[in-house]
Amino acid sequence: MTWRCRGAAISPVTLPSGETGYTRDGSFQVSDQGQLVTADGLPVEPGITVPPEAVDVSVSKTGLVQVKLAGQPDLQTVGQLQLATFVNEGGLEAQGGNMFLETASSGQATLANPGEPGFGTIQQGFIEASNVNPVSEITALITAQRAYEMNSRVVKTADEMLATTSQLR
Repeated sequence: MTWRCRGAAISPVTLPSGETGYTRDGSFQVSDQGQLVTADGLPVEPGITVPPEAVDVSVSKTGLVQVKLAGQPDLQTVGQLQLATFVNEGGLEAQGGNMFLETASSGQATLANPGEPGFGTIQQGFIEASNVNPVSEITALITAQRAYEMNSRVVKTADEMLATTSQLR
């Protein structure tokens, strides 16, 4: 199960040390114990357990986790995903693997349900893509490199002209 958050938000997870970490990785799955976990096996906060008899899991735009149980026509709600924002996201301490820790410079996490004012919404089945277009960035790099080479030639030619002028005297 994957999801993408629209807007700048982070999901809280429980680290092996027991403290709360925050991840932008929305590739969640159901563990052997039925817990909703990250790709690294870290449980999502608040804890969400999917019953073993569930045949399908869905996540709404507002973060409601619902399951379809065999033989039942209606979806059953098993939990609610929450998102966290920070006053200064740049102050989070990067742990690697898309994992961050709260610090004094990041400020405390503000938790809310997806879709609330100031928080993004969720799209199931998608993972947030990079906002960098590699083709346009390489094109811009080549253009800048050629401009640098041309400017370098102009400076070299001007230097040669000055040298020639000083030798004429």
